[in-house]
Amino acid sequence: MRVNTQSQTTVGLNILTESQCDELHLATLEILDRVGVNVFDDEALEILAAGGARVEGNLVKIAPWMVQEALATAPCRVPMGNRSGDRAMFLEKGHNYYGTGSDTPYTVDVETGERRFATKKDVENFTVLSDRLSNIDFVMSMGLASDVPRQNSYIHQFEAMVLNTEKPICYTAGDLTDLKDIVEMAEIAAGGEQALRENPFIVLYNEPSSPLQHSKEAVQKLLYLAEKRLPIIYIPAVMLGATGPVTQAGGLLVANCETLSGLVLHQLKCKGAPFVYGAGVPPMDMRTQICSYAGPEEHQDCAAMATMAGNYYNLPVFITAGCSDAINFDQQAGMEAGFNLLSSSLSGGNLIHDLGYIASGMTSSLEMLVLCNETVGMVKHFIKGIEFNADTLAMDVIEAVGPGGNFFATEHTFKHFKDCMYFPELLNRQSFDLWEKEGSRDFYTRANEYVKDILKNHKPAELAPDRVEAIKAISARRDAEIQK
Repeated sequence: MRVNTQSQTTVGLNILTESQCDELHLATLEILDRVGVNVFDDEALEILAAGGARVEGNLVKIAPWMVQEALATAPCRVPMGNRSGDRAMFLEKGHNYYGTGSDTPYTVDVETGERRFATKKDVENFTVLSDRLSNIDFVMSMGLASDVPRQNSYIHQFEAMVLNTEKPICYTAGDLTDLKDIVEMAEIAAGGEQALRENPFIVLYNEPSSPLQHSKEAVQKLLYLAEKRLPIIYIPAVMLGATGPVTQAGGLLVANCETLSGLVLHQLKCKGAPFVYGAGVPPMDMRTQICSYAGPEEHQDCAAMATMAGNYYNLPVFITAGCSDAINFDQQAGMEAGFNLLSSSLSGGNLIHDLGYIASGMTSSLEMLVLCNETVGMVKHFIKGIEFNADTLAMDVIEAVGPGGNFFATEHTFKHFKDCMYFPELLNRQSFDLWEKEGSRDFYTRANEYVKDILKNHKPAELAPDRVEAIKAISARRDAEIQK
């Protein structure tokens, strides 16, 4: 045994030093104490005032000790199950999980290749594909269902997801009414309120309104889930140069103020309720005014938030990757997704979402999701690092083979090659001649064929018929209420 040595088992990235984390945190305490945030809900204002905040109308100023108390009671880990009741994800330091995005207005038709409005069937298709893909750990809707009543889109999207995958679901809800109906659906699927609370397979994506405001709808959802003790992601989307300062440090400060003020309210409502930290802090491109999902600033900021969450606050974190500003699924889409999936993974993001987005979050692509699935496989292999021990150094094998020998037929190679090497499903590793002989198919063609085969042949595990009927009845009831 060698002594006084260091080993790095996995690869990682800390974008901020401890001193920079201190600086961001202390600046957050000062802004919340001196500037405050707007809160547009009466119950929330009462809770904050009773908890020690200074409330003047809708303006709430939060003392530093309140932030510290909230951080002390928020859980450092949020375990999540799947629809069948098994543990599926542990949202805690050191664990990466990957999922799709939500609520794009458009999608790319898998048959025609044309962009069109997303439908409920598209949400179902993305869910079925995600259920099959080995590197997709959780599901989001990937589309706004345009073919159902607009007021009930989130209800129908959740129905399409919960009936077509066992994997954990990250969902959205327009308001408290939506949220209550979705939670009821999830309780039916899980087998009851207690079963869902003990092993939740759902987590809400919820946003404050930048800069420094908490809307009535967002706060009501926050308080409801705190009381139910079901997990929530409370994550600002601060655009550099628009809803936040143009500087990355300033944007991160606004985002941190919004997230931590939400955490204070959440923990005042119910100490120890599960809360997931995070933020998107993308740039607004000053030439086009597009919110860039793939700019290096966004993913550097995601890495910074992951550092704050994992190394400083000891909270689970939700960040972005697998997305592109490219209008089509092209070389730009692949380049940007590869870069940001690697950076977000290295930074230690727990829930890494938006895999499959193109066109700056406006369009979803089934083929892009397949590319991201392949990329995650490569990323997982990369970040697990290189193990050094007597077996992996293979000194005895090298000695046995000797100079000029060949390692292909050794027992050591047979024993280790499956663990030591990454084998993609769709990436091309053929010779030119064989590739040409088999039709010269590019990645888009292979991905498109792969998607069609999964949608035709993959059958996700089904819920019991009575639960399916009860879940569908909630969507039908909501639609009937609109027609009255």
